[in-house]
Amino acid sequence: MPAQGKVRRGGYATLSFIPTLATTFLGLGLITDWLLGALRICPVVKRIWTPSWTLFSGGWCLLLLAACYAVIDWGRAKAWSFPLVVIGMNSITAYCIAELCRRFVGNNLKTHLGQDSFQVFGAAYEPFLHGVGILLIYWPILDWMYRRKIFLRI
Repeated sequence: MPAQGKVRRGGYATLSFIPTLATTFLGLGLITDWLLGALRICPVVKRIWTPSWTLFSGGWCLLLLAACYAVIDWGRAKAWSFPLVVIGMNSITAYCIAELCRRFVGNNLKTHLGQDSFQVFGAAYEPFLHGVGILLIYWPILDWMYRRKIFLRI
């Protein structure tokens, strides 16, 4: 206990319990959301963003983050993550391009490659393959910016 009149430094610890609780709840999310759904208390529904869906998706995000950390930082396997680094370093640009140019690029891909060109593996995979095609159009822009160290930040 500090002597009277002496000021403690680092009072930030008093507010750190909020993100700690949030992280703990998300870490327990996969178990908790299963339990909430199994007991029919709160179903896991993405469309209406139920609390159990938040725990479920947050739990998976944390598990994937932990897996990437283990592979990249502990395992020293970084080469495969280069595309993620390029997109992540200019995430604002990637988001803006995706929102502003999606329809234009998507429509032009179908116009020039054919309306059914993304149904190679069936209609179920068309949105995924179409998205990959769009990403391949955006990639050179993001890669060019990354290599020239041009990063949009707020």
